[in-house]
Amino acid sequence: MPTVPAKSRSPALPPRLLAAIRAEQQASERLIGQVQLAVVLTFGLLWAIAPSPPSPAPSPVPWALAGYLLVTLTRLAWTQRRRLPDWAAYLSIVADFALLYGLIWSFHVQYMQPPAFSLKAPTLLYAFIFVVLRVLRVELRFVIAAGAVAVAGWAALVGLAIGGNLHDAAITRDYVHYLTANAVLLGGEFDKLATMLTVTLILALAVARGQRLLVRATVESNAAMQLSRFLPMAVAVRIAAATERPPTGDGELAPATILFLDLEGFTTLAEALPPPQLIALLNEVFEAVVAPIERHGGVVDQFIGDAVMATFNLPQPHADHAAAAVAAALDIQTLMATHRFGTGVRLAARIGINTGIVVGGLVGAGERLAYTVYGDAVNLAARLEPLNKDYGTRVLLSEATRLAAGEARFAWRAVGEVRVRGRSVATPLYTVDAPEAAAPADDAG
Repeated sequence: MPTVPAKSRSPALPPRLLAAIRAEQQASERLIGQVQLAVVLTFGLLWAIAPSPPSPAPSPVPWALAGYLLVTLTRLAWTQRRRLPDWAAYLSIVADFALLYGLIWSFHVQYMQPPAFSLKAPTLLYAFIFVVLRVLRVELRFVIAAGAVAVAGWAALVGLAIGGNLHDAAITRDYVHYLTANAVLLGGEFDKLATMLTVTLILALAVARGQRLLVRATVESNAAMQLSRFLPMAVAVRIAAATERPPTGDGELAPATILFLDLEGFTTLAEALPPPQLIALLNEVFEAVVAPIERHGGVVDQFIGDAVMATFNLPQPHADHAAAAVAAALDIQTLMATHRFGTGVRLAARIGINTGIVVGGLVGAGERLAYTVYGDAVNLAARLEPLNKDYGTRVLLSEATRLAAGEARFAWRAVGEVRVRGRSVATPLYTVDAPEAAAPADDAG
């Protein structure tokens, strides 16, 4: 179970979010292993190319590097296959410092010097790398554990150096004597321990803040994904990132192309099917027709019974929205002509398309809100769809859409004019030839 801030351990973090956080932490464990591998390979390369100093005893460096490489590869292989358990993560920290401090302690044996000789090894600086590595996990407890092991291990080495040389004046207060002889300067060792503690505390504070941001980012990302099931993704992301409650009444005015789709004969079919089979069939059809709409950059605004309303260029920008809507309609007609749904049911769809200025925004009452678009252009698109029955067409669109899409891009065919209620001027109507005779429009950029 990942450690999260107290405020985050609440019903606001359901199991799926905790699983998402664990997945992020597991990815961090793999990253730690990769960084460790890079570190040990770098150290090995530097040791291999550096001149070997004269020493009366064999160097323990290759053995320490080999041991660290073995631990690193084991840990990395483990994290690639499954989640690293907490005990293994803690054991990895202990192994890191045991190998490092063991190597440092061996220096006085290698060079036949008093134990205080090992305390002056600059190799101690690698301890900070091992502490900083745990920041990648973004979990406070592992950073604190690494810092605690670093401090405790070094304090143990200091104790060993002092304990074995009490009668040999191993402790000194003379800084010059400390630098020129095998003596222990307690103030200097205290500075090392204090620096380790300070670095650990600073990193712990940074990780605590990063941990809260990780939980918040996970919650917001999940919120956007869940909202996108009920709202257009562009709107869901906006709502999830908002610092205040999303306001109603804030409309966005923009040119857009509206597509209405309705299934032919579905009411009769619905009367013959049991409810579970009807819902399954309807979902299958919706999934099929939504794919071309989204592929061409459109956004499904509403599902109304067996009808679909989609928008192009609002709320998701699309520079070539009219042509994209027509291309989506042609793809849908090809799909309906070739596909069988459910247990082999053949269905047909009528589509009406119009282009114009619309306003989009959140509407509703209280806590129940929905995103939709309004305007005369929307009304005309809705009225064009049923007119397909009168003209014997499958796709019916306005002159505004034809002009916006480009007169030469599709095989347009005029079918007549209609005086729509509420309009004083007749609206020219067009259809497009079968998909195989039409040139495909460019997809959204």
